[in-house]
Amino acid sequence: MKAIVFADVVDAWSYVGAVRFERAAALYTILTGEPIEVAYRAAAFDAVSEAGDVAAAARITGIDLNVDEVVPADSTDAWRLLTWAEESGADVQRELLHQLWRAHFLEGTDVSDAFVLASRAALVGLDLETADALLASDEMRAEVEQQRDTAAAIGATSSPFVVVDARYTLAGVHSQDDYLRALQSIAAQH
Repeated sequence: MKAIVFADVVDAWSYVGAVRFERAAALYTILTGEPIEVAYRAAAFDAVSEAGDVAAAARITGIDLNVDEVVPADSTDAWRLLTWAEESGADVQRELLHQLWRAHFLEGTDVSDAFVLASRAALVGLDLETADALLASDEMRAEVEQQRDTAAAIGATSSPFVVVDARYTLAGVHSQDDYLRALQSIAAQH
């Protein structure tokens, strides 16, 4: 199976839901031996939630959000970097996304800052100079806009928005068990 997770670097529900989905996908693979390829795409979500609600959901997931120190940021450059990172593999993209989520939600770091972005890219093994050059250009900007337009066109209004095998959608945050059951149900329909 292949899954595309439409999410945002600066959306806490995207972070919580993506972690739960990743864990469910890993458990599915352990139980069935069938891997699930997971890729991430940019989306913009309007819904603003109470910090307490998302912090409680995050704690249940094992994430200790630091909502008081979150620096508001535009995630376009982060997604340009994430789109480029996917060229090195889905695992590299996922690692970078988690680095950026930690920077934004746990460390109170500005994830729109080019130095922060390039250094996080280097932490996951990407070339620092190439990351710097990408961020200094407009490269990948059109791709990020296309990802956001695609998300809007398919009705991705709840974060995260997961598309499995280009046919099935899972909108919003669910429990890890609910994600696992959904994956099992999708597999049974094949």
